[in-house]
Amino acid sequence: MNEPSVQSSQRQETAKLVRAYLEAFNAADSDGMLACLSDNVIHDVNQGERRIGLEKFKAFNARMAHHYKEQLKDITVMVSRDGQRAAAEFNVEGTYLNAEEGLPEANGQTYKLPAGTFFAVEGGKICRVTTYYNLTDWITQVAA
Repeated sequence: MNEPSVQSSQRQETAKLVRAYLEAFNAADSDGMLACLSDNVIHDVNQGERRIGLEKFKAFNARMAHHYKEQLKDITVMVSRDGQRAAAEFNVEGTYLNAEEGLPEANGQTYKLPAGTFFAVEGGKICRVTTYYNLTDWITQVAA
C-alpha cells in the first residue's frame, strides 16, 4: 500500500472512532465511550482540571449524567491527514438537572451551546479528549 492510501485508511478509521465516541455520548452510553479510549486517556475539560485514566473519565461521566442531560447536534468531524488528530464541532442541546457547586441553581433549564472537542489517537484508541465551550454563555442561559 502506498503512503496516501495508508493515510486515507487511517483518516477513515479515526473518523469512525470519533463518530462512535460521539454516538455513544448521545446514547448516554458511558461504557461505549470508554471502549473508544486508551487506558491512560488524557481528559481536559473546559474550566477544569486534567484527568488521566479510564477510571477518572468514568467518574467524570457519572458526575455529568447527574447534573446534565445533553445531546450533540449538527456534528462535523475533521481529521488530520495522518489520522492522529481529529476535531469535532457541534451544538450542545441540554437540560441542567442538578446544581453543581459554584454554578447557578438547577431547575430543569435548557440551553443550546456551540462547542468543540479535540482528539488525539494512538493505536486505534482515543488517547486525549479536550473539550471547549463558552462557560459565560452557558451561565447566562441557565441563570436567565
